[in-house]
Amino acid sequence: VFKADEPCTLDRWCPLREDTEEYLLKTFEERILIIDGAMGTVIQQYKLEEEDFRMSAKFDGDDNWHDDQFKDHVKELKGNNDLLSLTRPDVINEIHRRYFAAGADICETNTFSGTTVAQADYGLEHLVYQINYKSAKLAKMAALDVEKETGRRRMVAAAIGPTNRTLSISPKVENAAFRNITFQELVTAYKEQVCALVDGGADIVLVETIFDTLNAKAALFAVDLYFEEVGFKLPVMISGTIVDMSGRTLSGQTGEAFWVSVRHANPMCVGLNCALGPDQMRPFMQRISNVATCYTHAYPNAGLPNAMGGYDLKGEQMAPVLRQWAIDGLVNMIGGCCGTTPDHIKCIADAVADLEPTRKPPGFAGRPVGPNHMRLSGLEDMTVKEDSVFQNIGERCNVAGSILFKKLIIANDWSKAAEVAQKQVENGAQILDVNFDDGMLDGEDCMRKFCNLIATEPEIAKIPVVIDSSKFKICIAGLECLQGKCIVNSISLKVGEEQFIKDAKLVRRYGAAVIVMAFDEEGQAADKEAKIRICERAYQILVGPKVGFNPVDIIFDLNILTICTGLEEHNNYGIDFIEATKVVKKTCPGCKISGGLSNLSFSFRGLEEIREAMHSVFLYHAISAGMDMAIVNAGKLPMYDDIEKELRDMCEDAVLNRNPEATEKLLERAVIEKT
Repeated sequence: VFKADEPCTLDRWCPLREDTEEYLLKTFEERILIIDGAMGTVIQQYKLEEEDFRMSAKFDGDDNWHDDQFKDHVKELKGNNDLLSLTRPDVINEIHRRYFAAGADICETNTFSGTTVAQADYGLEHLVYQINYKSAKLAKMAALDVEKETGRRRMVAAAIGPTNRTLSISPKVENAAFRNITFQELVTAYKEQVCALVDGGADIVLVETIFDTLNAKAALFAVDLYFEEVGFKLPVMISGTIVDMSGRTLSGQTGEAFWVSVRHANPMCVGLNCALGPDQMRPFMQRISNVATCYTHAYPNAGLPNAMGGYDLKGEQMAPVLRQWAIDGLVNMIGGCCGTTPDHIKCIADAVADLEPTRKPPGFAGRPVGPNHMRLSGLEDMTVKEDSVFQNIGERCNVAGSILFKKLIIANDWSKAAEVAQKQVENGAQILDVNFDDGMLDGEDCMRKFCNLIATEPEIAKIPVVIDSSKFKICIAGLECLQGKCIVNSISLKVGEEQFIKDAKLVRRYGAAVIVMAFDEEGQAADKEAKIRICERAYQILVGPKVGFNPVDIIFDLNILTICTGLEEHNNYGIDFIEATKVVKKTCPGCKISGGLSNLSFSFRGLEEIREAMHSVFLYHAISAGMDMAIVNAGKLPMYDDIEKELRDMCEDAVLNRNPEATEKLLERAVIEKT
């Protein structure tokens, strides 16, 4: 019995084969693997009726496989194919056997709709564990039988479908921020499904037919949580769906952005399935193959649907196309989706039987690991390399930094607030910062509403988002609303090392990069030495075995503090940041450096010419030292060489603390600007 509020435990009817990952890795290097074809298409061949979905069943000596509890069920059940694992186990087991006999190495469980979310349509939420458990058991029984008969290993993939709800798209045209399910509700549903499928005998976890990447991230979150609770891991495979020739998922992501959003799950294999036939899918499969750092797969439909909703491509037509994909290095595993049958799979398996894989992903089988760069995503992907241009993080969607934005949020004018975000993108922001830290606001609710809203605006949603809050739970609220790979701003050691590790692990589970503030238990780092010491300590914790963060996804905020305050001890804040940047970039390989630029010139608030000049001068030197990004008012930064020379020299004296009279000179300049 699954209990949502308790950790999962393993209750498996058959032994767990601990060498599955090793076997798959070895086999991927030797030949093209075959995954099965469509379940629904083959079920149609059996011409089942409503009574078949309501039957009691005995199977394989089990007289109590399923009783007749559906005899008086009020809802129509025909079409709920997952239910057949209970009522017609003979049919489902036979279909798996047919696919294995045709040459499939892997068969998927009959659980595409096997969550409480999807089964609610039939009033069968209470049977989800049994449906998944029995589905996996039927597939595993077929796998063991065919393996015994042929001497060739066969495996079962736990098929985890997308559900009939979406986290990225509103079902209400009049309310773009509305969602009819939450991230955590999906996590709970997926976790129950995974628990039952693994208990039932699954060898692999396959999150498939992904049309909304945020749904997939909830599934992957649940899978990772399950693995942590039971103390072992199974190989994970991920399969997205490009819905048409635009090359995007239904929720708007490109194939590259999709990969960036899910790669934190460390899948063994990633690819595409459904929606398209092989001819239409090829260019998008090529793009996935180009960016994925693991093995790749494809199982396309048997062409596009005809006027009657059927599929016309035969196995003899699909097989040579997919063979060429394998020769060209697009795929390591192939199969079929809608419209395909065991006959298709036999043709495909025979067509690639003599091929050795030409696609050899880096980091596998002793090959060197490929380049490791920070990759972020919204609807589109973004790569930040060491030689990339400086990244402007738009700051105006921040209630603490923009009076206009705060007024719009308090007035509940969300459409105008979204226009502020759009203006930041138009003015050159490559990343968007979002912050709702204010005592007058419900930060979590505001974060959810705004992130849900901008997720539906393509011109805003195309870029990655920095979810910015001093309250960690508000950051989590944002992460659960955005399908791309975000940046969390921020975590720090001021909460203590134990809590810091918990926060970092959770950020990693959501698949985000993270900004780490230069704070520790003793307070904020102000001077160069403290900045370096805290960042080096945090880095070692994050990249170590307790967290396992990718170094390129770590961004240090070294604290841009206010200069020219009249206090001598503040005069070195600018140069301390710049010098600390040089050291941290060397001692913490792969990390990025960021900061909130407006703090630097806070002494001159209201004097925009001076403030903007100070910011530009600071960035000129900080970027040269290795700074990668900063939270700025996009479009308001003058070019360094365009600043009037006298003002520029004053700013450099202040930023670099090279003239004890720098503050006084800027104050004199301020008087001129005011008048």
